[in-house]
Amino acid sequence: MSLDRGQRMSNMKNPAYNRVVAIAEDIKAMRIRGAGEIARSAVEALLLTAQNSTASNPRELVEEIENTARLMVRTRPTAVSLPNGIRYVIHRVREGERSRADVKSLKEVAIKACREFIENSRTAIERIGEIGAKRIRDGDILMTHCHSLAVLKVIETAWRQGKRVKVYATETRPRFQGRITAEKLAQMGIPVTLIADAAVRYFMNEVDRVIVGADAVSANGAVVNKIGTSLIALAARESRTLFFVAAESYKFSPETMFGELVKIEERDASELISPSELKYQNISVANPSFDVTPPEYIDLIITERGIIPPQGAIFLLQEVFGVTTPEELEEFQTYELREEEPV
Repeated sequence: MSLDRGQRMSNMKNPAYNRVVAIAEDIKAMRIRGAGEIARSAVEALLLTAQNSTASNPRELVEEIENTARLMVRTRPTAVSLPNGIRYVIHRVREGERSRADVKSLKEVAIKACREFIENSRTAIERIGEIGAKRIRDGDILMTHCHSLAVLKVIETAWRQGKRVKVYATETRPRFQGRITAEKLAQMGIPVTLIADAAVRYFMNEVDRVIVGADAVSANGAVVNKIGTSLIALAARESRTLFFVAAESYKFSPETMFGELVKIEERDASELISPSELKYQNISVANPSFDVTPPEYIDLIITERGIIPPQGAIFLLQEVFGVTTPEELEEFQTYELREEEPV
């Protein structure tokens, strides 16, 4: 990982330069994984840059922080959380510069923004668990899909509060992440039944609430999540079963405020069937990682900032990222949503 020559010469003056580059290399090599950890590490690089900057004027400080931001974004251009962490800080730093803050005050603004994001993202899952558990009743039968730490925390918190729930976990083909969820729930002592994805409608009439995670949330409240989520939401709607989404605010996609669509990864066909099993060469295989659940199929979204209706996503985006221009968003853009490889 490297900056171009001009950017590198500027940032090499910073005593934290080597540590910043090391963080970038760890993210790129996937030694740092998971949406939260990736975002926090990228923002930590901005924090190191601001803390150790020897800039003599505000413009020089902003350029140093922006150079580090660009370096971080290049490491994983498909991670939603990383550019959102960057934007959170950069938006506040640029606002400080526009207000004509001196270099000392601007450095304080940058450090405060970095620490705020890191702390908020660290506690997000716990807060989602506390808030979401309030919507779970004793005796509820729940259903979930794929593997989401936020969803697990909601169920775990409700269970620790004495709410005796039961859970249906889909196996989540083709990579079977639902088996991980089932194992985690079983380790907590929570009754869980693993079911085939195709059996969702069969069991739906027994279910009180469906809770899923999100890989991204758009400005109109549509949710991008593991393939199969939208079919589960459709079955829930037809059965009049409540459908909840648990998602950290850094999963919300600000590009969608200006009409951008979240591009979805098409994964290798071998995850569905090995080439040797395809007897006829004129059979094609499609294997999208995610699908999009329309906002009208979603009853509420649980975030660390509170519960919102899907239609409230735009207001949360504005609260977190402020009034941002299309040009600012394009600078740190999320190009495509990709599924992480297993550790």
